[in-house]
Amino acid sequence: MTPPNVALPLPEAVVAPARPRRLGFAIALGVLVLLALAAAFPQLFTGTDPDAADLGATLAPPGADHWFGTDQNGRDLYARVVHGVRPSLLIGLGATALALVGGILLGTLAAQSGKVVDQLVSRLLDVLLAVPGLLLVFLVAAVMGASGFTAVIGLAVGALPGFARVARAEVLRLRGSAFVEAAHGLGWSRARVVFGHIVPNALPPVFALGTVSLGAMVVASSSLSFVGLGPKPPTAEWGAMLAAGRDFLSIAWWPAVFPGLAITAAVLAITVVGGRVQSGIERRGR
Repeated sequence: MTPPNVALPLPEAVVAPARPRRLGFAIALGVLVLLALAAAFPQLFTGTDPDAADLGATLAPPGADHWFGTDQNGRDLYARVVHGVRPSLLIGLGATALALVGGILLGTLAAQSGKVVDQLVSRLLDVLLAVPGLLLVFLVAAVMGASGFTAVIGLAVGALPGFARVARAEVLRLRGSAFVEAAHGLGWSRARVVFGHIVPNALPPVFALGTVSLGAMVVASSSLSFVGLGPKPPTAEWGAMLAAGRDFLSIAWWPAVFPGLAITAAVLAITVVGGRVQSGIERRGR
């Protein structure tokens, strides 16, 4: 028998998987830091004008002069990928932030305004969930015109029901808590209790959903640009670059491959870091 106070060493198979996970998280975090720097200060990575065309270097392959090659207009693809970080990620970030804020407000309204309002809001969310997200963007684009702003609004409306349902469930759970009853007992106003106690404590699960949804939003924003519903040319945006490059795949692979790799790297990094953040929030909530 093993003495009660002697700790058994963990099997190597249990300890080993932690190292690849830490390495993967470190790499993903490093990629996000590089993306943030490129979005804020693209000149740190390249001094080339992303819109400068050189018809004498059309579809030049990757090399010393052009690391990622050039596109069909002779523009440097490396410079365009770097300058494309900002518009490519801002649409996803903007849509996620807008859906998060709107979901918190709508979920709180549904949970705190009585049965009639709760039912109305719930049916509205059901209708939005029944409509495909891309169709919502098409509807918004038909009314407001295709642009990056339109893409943000359409994606946010499509993602809002998920955030609103999580916020509503958390507010319903928290409004019967002891600290909320104590606040009411002290004579605090209803608004002060809701926005001073309930909403702040309901935020962690909603933020956790936001970190996981961000990667999907980046993919969706690139998809919209791919079909022409994103920023207008000649703006360097990964989805639009991918769409333009597909027409030349038979003679030049690089105009489509490098923007595609950028999208993949960004989404993987966001997903890995977002998953770690979500796990941390869930552990703290237990």
